Amino acid sequence: METNLKKTRPAKGERRLEILQTLAAMLEQPTASKITTASLAHKLALSEAALYRHFASKAQMFEGLIEFIEASLLGMLNQIAQSQAPANEQLKKMLQVLLTFATKNPGMSRVLIGDALVNENERLQIRVTQLIERLQATLKQTLRDAAMAGKFTPAADVGIYSNVLINVVLGRWHQFVRSGFKAAPDAQVDEVFAALGWFHK
Repeated sequence: METNLKKTRPAKGERRLEILQTLAAMLEQPTASKITTASLAHKLALSEAALYRHFASKAQMFEGLIEFIEASLLGMLNQIAQSQAPANEQLKKMLQVLLTFATKNPGMSRVLIGDALVNENERLQIRVTQLIERLQATLKQTLRDAAMAGKFTPAADVGIYSNVLINVVLGRWHQFVRSGFKAAPDAQVDEVFAALGWFHK
């Protein structure tokens, strides 16, 4: 019997992933109060001491979520950037990815807008800000590529355009969270992109 228990016990990496998945799921409750390590441990049927064997603090758990979000989003954007699609089409796909990710991961959208990080360690807000800046930098480079390809004639520095685009994304993320996850961020993406009216046919 003891051997069977050892075989079914999750490996360290699997348990860390399970903790992060549970934290993300708890964040999907739009009216949830602040998540404590006690409530997280209860949800996982673990002791708080067991949680701390995998993460040194709750802040480290949130950092794990942010790292997952960063790897996912930047990985998808970089894949699009390396494709053979015209730069203006790449930007549209990037917008779709950023908005759809939030739709599919409501709890993580609360991390992205900082809502889930209120009263948590301030370095977490800094970490999310750095992620948003990296996303904007990717959009800015793709806008440059679109201008070089003659698909886009900027009337101002492309940084202004990338700032507008990232703020469209942030605004839709915020609306999603404030609506209790009812206003899907990726609704009418084609129309949103067309409304910008930046690109030549």
